[in-house]
Amino acid sequence: MRTRKTTLVALALAAAVVVPDLGRPALAGPRAGGTPAVLNPGFETTAPDGSPAGWSVRGQRSASYVEPGGRTGANRLTHRADRPYRVETYQRLTGLRRGDHTLRLSVRASGGQRDAYVSLTGCGGRSQRVDLPRTGEQWWVEVTVTARVSTGRCTVTLASEGDAGQWAHFDDLTLSPATRPAGAPALRIAGADVSHLTKNEHHGAVYRDRVGPPRDALRILRHNGVNYARMKVWVDPADGFSDRADVLAKARRAKALGMGLLIDFHYSDTWADPGKQFKPAAWADLPFAQLRQAVYDHTHDVVASLRRQGTPADMVQVGNEINGGLLWPDGRWDNWDGLAALLTAASTAVTDASPHSRVALHLAEGGDNGGHRWWFDNAVSRGVPFDLIAVSHYTYWHGPLGALQANLLDLTARYGRPVMVVETGYGFTLVEHDHEANIFNAALQQAGGYPATPQGQAEAIRDMVTTVAAVPGALGVFYWEPTWTAVDGAGWDPADPTSGDGWENQALFDYSGRALPGLRVLGGATS
Repeated sequence: MRTRKTTLVALALAAAVVVPDLGRPALAGPRAGGTPAVLNPGFETTAPDGSPAGWSVRGQRSASYVEPGGRTGANRLTHRADRPYRVETYQRLTGLRRGDHTLRLSVRASGGQRDAYVSLTGCGGRSQRVDLPRTGEQWWVEVTVTARVSTGRCTVTLASEGDAGQWAHFDDLTLSPATRPAGAPALRIAGADVSHLTKNEHHGAVYRDRVGPPRDALRILRHNGVNYARMKVWVDPADGFSDRADVLAKARRAKALGMGLLIDFHYSDTWADPGKQFKPAAWADLPFAQLRQAVYDHTHDVVASLRRQGTPADMVQVGNEINGGLLWPDGRWDNWDGLAALLTAASTAVTDASPHSRVALHLAEGGDNGGHRWWFDNAVSRGVPFDLIAVSHYTYWHGPLGALQANLLDLTARYGRPVMVVETGYGFTLVEHDHEANIFNAALQQAGGYPATPQGQAEAIRDMVTTVAAVPGALGVFYWEPTWTAVDGAGWDPADPTSGDGWENQALFDYSGRALPGLRVLGGATS
């Protein structure tokens, strides 16, 4: 996470994700007895009245129409009207094989509708739906919904209910055998970075679920479906929090609740992000060979200690938001041989200390495909060992969800590793609660596109989960510091006890310490 928008180094390569032109079939999906599953999946064929052939309409018929501007073909289906409307465009499928089927399609939506979703109903099992994410007009986003078919029939419904001018676009539907069971979690991981929690608790922070008395914050997270904890590691922080001992204590608590564990090495005494990667004071003057050994020793010590106490790390990040490298200047982006050597030392230390822990490389700017290709091409060409790709994506800094998804789709295909979002966040208010100016302000609300309300925050989380869940093999989403509420003494600067909390309005607990709706949305991804 960064405390301000930083400007990344200019990269020589600026590659772009290009959606391949796959053509436009007249039908898509599995067949049974020669019967096509989805007719006119790209809305290229229209009936005499201009409606999409093969589809029916309920509600305000004029609000459902075909127009130019498809994702891969000429046309798309649009829902829009000049007055409040509700409309459903649907198709009843027959001749389907029994079993679980996944509908995948491309969508865009203005956001703000009272309801906008895609559903599979009448399939013989539970009805299933996915809400449309707020995308804007520039980027398409793929979404998926899976249902169990036991009757050979199923109805695909594309639905919108909104005010005048609100809209949704649909295109490129396919139905195929599911790779996960119907009703299964959208993602394996619903994670929370709880690095700051012990400092907050030390200074008196109180947490409550939606109802009831104060409770342990980790228990509240777990009760709401969060199943992974992320914890940063600093080498020798001035306030003693987020060091080895603090991480070990938090890990015991998280593992006792059955949570997975992601360890995030910063290789610094303080914050590390694309704009700053300061060496720990104790390593500042080390020659390179000794610096590399210090990275190995520190990484091995923490990871081995976690394993010895019975709380092994499931995943380990070697570096935090390392677009520009780490341990500057020795491992800066313009010294890739040095950066690769340091990353290799860290990754080797993880597997030596805990062979079953998976190693992640973590970059910010989750929608920057050109920058990420450049970075990972350099890492792979130098043999840096890693298992997972992790990104940060804050829509108000890093851009629309469509750019994030396009990048994740490309990265997992290009490098053959699972992907995950390990940092995201959004504000639930613009009101200040302490003396530290909040990072999330009116300008970032406008850039992010969601209202700074509890519901707006929940929708931002929902849309992030929906976007990531449609990436094949994606692991999950971590929310950054949901428990970092404002408490005197628990500010952002480990060297300054008078510093405040600029994150308070992006926590998942309100200013009274009560859990917000976004927490259940985050946890609902896996519950």
